[in-house]
Amino acid sequence: MTRQEALEKLLTAHSGYYTINRENPSAPFAAEAEFRLHDEQFFLIRSAKISEVDSREYVFFALTDTLDPETFRKLEETAWKTGLSRVELTAFHRNSDVSLYILAERIPAEVRRMVKKSRRYKSYRFGLQGWSASRLLAWDLSDNTVVHNARGSNLRQVTDSIMRQQQT
Repeated sequence: MTRQEALEKLLTAHSGYYTINRENPSAPFAAEAEFRLHDEQFFLIRSAKISEVDSREYVFFALTDTLDPETFRKLEETAWKTGLSRVELTAFHRNSDVSLYILAERIPAEVRRMVKKSRRYKSYRFGLQGWSASRLLAWDLSDNTVVHNARGSNLRQVTDSIMRQQQT
């Protein structure tokens, strides 16, 4: 499977719940996706509101030939900064997560270790106004190897389902 085919399959998998941006994503990304959730809890009637929560996720998709350490650091930093710049802190903000998919033809062992160790987290007002966390997944298309950071395990479920569909 080529990088472009893998990207199309990932975007299709996200299209049900996310707003996809293919036309003008932030550089250096090939596409972006955004998920917004607003939830309210009531007690018997709407005027007796118990809670209200806003949750966001910003997903970035990057394509590269060989994922070297410098390219990895640049992509990770750019996705994190771009995602944080879009955070809207309100009284109801719970979380605004930043996810990054990197599709590469080859990922050296050194970069795979860097992906696994990657951790980014930010709390707003000591967690009282929510937090942001980073999810990261790198997919080596030459041997269908997927590596992710600690929070990226749910991203792996998406790539695993794509690989299962490809095998059938």
